[in-house]
Amino acid sequence: MKRETITSRRNPLVQRARAVRDGRDRARVFVEGVRLCEEALGAGLAFELVLFTDSLARDGRGARLVGSLARVCREVIPVAGPVMESVSETRTSQGVVALAARPAPAADIFDSGNRTPLVVVMHRANNPSNAGAMLRVAEAAGATGAVATEGSADLLSPKSLRGSMGSAFRLPLLAGAGLADVLGACRARGLRVAAAAAGADTLHTGFDWTSPCAVVVGPEAGGLTPEEAALADAVVSIPMRPPVESLNVATALAVLLYEAARQRRFEF
Repeated sequence: MKRETITSRRNPLVQRARAVRDGRDRARVFVEGVRLCEEALGAGLAFELVLFTDSLARDGRGARLVGSLARVCREVIPVAGPVMESVSETRTSQGVVALAARPAPAADIFDSGNRTPLVVVMHRANNPSNAGAMLRVAEAAGATGAVATEGSADLLSPKSLRGSMGSAFRLPLLAGAGLADVLGACRARGLRVAAAAAGADTLHTGFDWTSPCAVVVGPEAGGLTPEEAALADAVVSIPMRPPVESLNVATALAVLLYEAARQRRFEF
């Protein structure tokens, strides 16, 4: 039986959705949009609440999505357009938002099955959109897991999820550890650590990426400090024509990871 359409922005379920959206409820994730909800379904997230508009349910793809969500979630409820706009984190809502239990962190970020470990370490990645983009790059280029150190943006925040386009649901993730602790754990598991820093003598093509390894990238604003870079086994740089001195961190990570993929003969 179809639930009655929610028309009040003060409805408790609407307020609950806004609390998750704004980070006041950290036990759940806020998933918005058709594509991300589809990705979350495919990843097996535990849905707790779905809000959707009638206009979405009249669209073929939207109707299929609502039907799929209704099979795994007890509370799939239509809302009026203005109510959806009050919940949406984007400028123009696609007509569907969902709340799901926050996925558990990876039990072992270094357990990559039959693949050679290639772990991305994002140090102080405080821009959520960039953090999400780096996760998308990491999955695309064959990284086996990603770590966000303490002080980084929430990898499952709405902006990060949009940037990752679903990669955050599939890539093994770990967050909140200190850089020294992460690199120590890498070495304890036999991973060589390469830090990316402008001006390093070793080019990214000169590092052996075929063995188990981790790559460390710093924050967008200034990159890794010399002291942080010195914690790595090697420091590598990406050549650039002057006067350009730096790349967007997600772009830089893509260059590094695709060099690793090239050396590994794209064994994804």
